Amino acid sequence: MFRRTAQVLQEGVARLFSSGPVNASRAPLRTAGQSSTGGSRAIPVEILKKIRQIEIRTRRLVSETLAGQYHSAFKGQGMDFDEVREYQPGDEVRSIDWNVTAKMNHPFVKKFREERELTVVLVVDLSGSGMFGSGDYSKRELTAEIASVLAFSAIRNQDKVGLLLFTESVEKFIPPRKGRRHVLRVIRDVLFHEPRYPGTNMNGALEFLNRILPHRSVVVVISDFLGETHLNRADVAAHLRRKALYSETLGRLSSTVLRQTSRKHDVIAVQVTDPHELSLPNLGRIVLKDAETGDVVEINTNDGRRREAFAMRQEKTQLELIHLFRSSNVDAIQLRTDEPYEKQLAAFFDKRQKRKRGR
Repeated sequence: MFRRTAQVLQEGVARLFSSGPVNASRAPLRTAGQSSTGGSRAIPVEILKKIRQIEIRTRRLVSETLAGQYHSAFKGQGMDFDEVREYQPGDEVRSIDWNVTAKMNHPFVKKFREERELTVVLVVDLSGSGMFGSGDYSKRELTAEIASVLAFSAIRNQDKVGLLLFTESVEKFIPPRKGRRHVLRVIRDVLFHEPRYPGTNMNGALEFLNRILPHRSVVVVISDFLGETHLNRADVAAHLRRKALYSETLGRLSSTVLRQTSRKHDVIAVQVTDPHELSLPNLGRIVLKDAETGDVVEINTNDGRRREAFAMRQEKTQLELIHLFRSSNVDAIQLRTDEPYEKQLAAFFDKRQKRKRGR
């Protein structure tokens, strides 16, 4: 069982790279109001403290850095008439209001403003691989912070925020609303919700979203985009019929479903990853357990050829992932647990803003 290739290792190590005890802060989190025996209990003090820390840190970032960039990076739903004013040299002739001009015997132009209120839905992957982190942050903790930044940016611009949590099934859906208390609930659920299943089914989450959202929204998918884990014969047959792009990193995420979602909504993919999922460290012989399937594998990381093969495989699958996003008209950004995300997020907003101006 332990003589597996780097290909099998890629499926396992990327989901949980841990041969020692799990940090308490990364232990599985239970659903609010439930204990392991089914009884009710309060949210732990450490979770409340963590939520407060995230709120303080991300609100400051939003206020000082990202608020204006967020506003410019996302388009409203249309243009609303605002007022008329006197014509000034340089105004578009097409904007002249001829009825008002005739009455006033002087040229007037119509002014329009962008209908700014947006609906932002955070689609968050809570599969078992998210609990992994080789440094100070687990992927789930970074996911919660990114969700917080985006949520506070949205409510600062009077936009609505919704949340969809998924694993092998849709775990929870919170309809879009406004307000600080609502955002704090979103952060709490990203951190505190205990998933019912360990695996991944992103197709199902996107199909659910396409059914339940009546209007065009900004859909932000926050995930590590690792392979899906609940394949059966029917799933494989359906997958082949859809001609989905198969990638060892992306798994069974169908290009068809992703394109359908991007046609209805403005889709953004935020890939949260750990450096040890991109390249293996030299730690000698270690035992790895897949957090989503429970598979165990022993690997000798002293083997330089194996480490190199793993890095090359990961580089290839990352390129496949980028290709899929581009072909599906999905904007994407990769954030790592070992790197500050603020500058990358600001640069991403700037890039979207420039493309918006060019349209």
